[in-house]
Amino acid sequence: MARFETTIFFSILFSIIALSHSSSSHHYKKQNGYFQILDVSASLLQARRVFSPEKPAADTVNLQAVELRTSNTSLSLTLRSRSSLIRRYHRTLENYTSLTRSRLARDEARVHSLLSRHSLSVSGFSNTDLEPVVETEQLESPVTSGISQGSGEYFARVGLGSPVKEVYMVIDTGSDVSWLQCQPCTDCYQQTGPIYNPSSSSTYRKLTCDSQQCSALQVSACRTGTCLYQVSYGDGSYTVGDFVTETMSFGGGSVSDVAIGCGHDNEGLFVAADGLLGLGGGPLSLPSQIRATSFSYCLVHRDSSSASTLEFNAAQPSDSILAPLLKNSLISTYHYVGLTGINVGGQAVNIPASTFEIGGDGKGGVIVDSGTAVTRLRTEAYNAMRDAFVSMSSQNLPSPTTGFALFDTCYDLSSKTTVSVPTVSLQFGGGKTLRLPPSNYLIPVDDAGKFCLAFAPSSGSLSIIGNVQQQGTRVSYDLANKYVGFSPNKC
Repeated sequence: MARFETTIFFSILFSIIALSHSSSSHHYKKQNGYFQILDVSASLLQARRVFSPEKPAADTVNLQAVELRTSNTSLSLTLRSRSSLIRRYHRTLENYTSLTRSRLARDEARVHSLLSRHSLSVSGFSNTDLEPVVETEQLESPVTSGISQGSGEYFARVGLGSPVKEVYMVIDTGSDVSWLQCQPCTDCYQQTGPIYNPSSSSTYRKLTCDSQQCSALQVSACRTGTCLYQVSYGDGSYTVGDFVTETMSFGGGSVSDVAIGCGHDNEGLFVAADGLLGLGGGPLSLPSQIRATSFSYCLVHRDSSSASTLEFNAAQPSDSILAPLLKNSLISTYHYVGLTGINVGGQAVNIPASTFEIGGDGKGGVIVDSGTAVTRLRTEAYNAMRDAFVSMSSQNLPSPTTGFALFDTCYDLSSKTTVSVPTVSLQFGGGKTLRLPPSNYLIPVDDAGKFCLAFAPSSGSLSIIGNVQQQGTRVSYDLANKYVGFSPNKC
């Protein structure tokens, strides 16, 4: 009898030890980068505030007009999310679900545009194949886009002309030519303020057809000796008008003779914005024109009414996670980054290293883009990452529910206040790792509790790191030393 009781005693003791070890092991994994907490309640509260009567804070940056010409002078612009203007310029949106669908529709058009330009460039489609510079009265407008909501998600407040007029312009790292709507306007969409009147500025100058800036355009034409421009965005959206120079003012100074498009016929893009600020890598981009050695931005949460900054030549945060800034010899506009892999729950997802490389034919590669919302991965990489996330989430999250728009992996978290989710990290060359906050990859698509994994497959060979994954992170482009820096919590 004593032997039997002793056996039971040790059996119970070993079970307690085993349970304790299992619990400690699970806690250890949570504390060492395998899982992190998503605050469901806070995410839903922020989503519901989008349609509240709360007004965004006023911009405080002083747009000065002091001439600056040195390449190392720091310049700063106020940066806001599209949601800060939503109550005035999205009257057709009734709730957060319709807002999300609108965002994703814009995002699909945006990605289609990027992939189309990438495909044309790597297929040997050159500038001269687009349309020659000819003596003509006007450029022919492409087919009108069916996307009327625009695809710009973040706005910079810029000063333009003399005297200075303040305008809101979408920031876009995926294009080069900056432009805004101008009077007289043949066809203009609804924007935040009055349409820019070039006749009121003493520094407005039309460019000649033989100017260096006009020659750098992909599509241009002449009218009475002055340069006309045309920029198309792949989904049928476009802007057409005079190519000019104007003084551009920032928080800290101004730069004269910046080449921009003065659009008299604009269709399909950027409702609420006055125009677009091109931050790409080509010769006509704003960083190239002002000879910036670096620029950076921090994107506030997409549902926030707060502001951050777009900065040129500012010091990079010392804790930045550095990744190689790569070049594709066939396309100068896009900012390629040396992504080598993805970790889920502290484990490397089984993705071949070649998946994210730029091929000898110019195909493939990964770009960082401010205008794309949802990160797109090559289909095989996305499937592997998604399957790893679903597998590791099985014990902490409910079973996946039906998808939403382009998202195929969603969860009903309406009964939760917080949940434990696997970590998701981006791996860069040199062994550098950027761990994403949970709110940057599991996001609400309505205000009732449906959350989706904010990644999607790419229909082409190009992968894109979108702005949902960049939120709350200072993204620095060091053009001189050729690397991208990621600094979380530096808005």
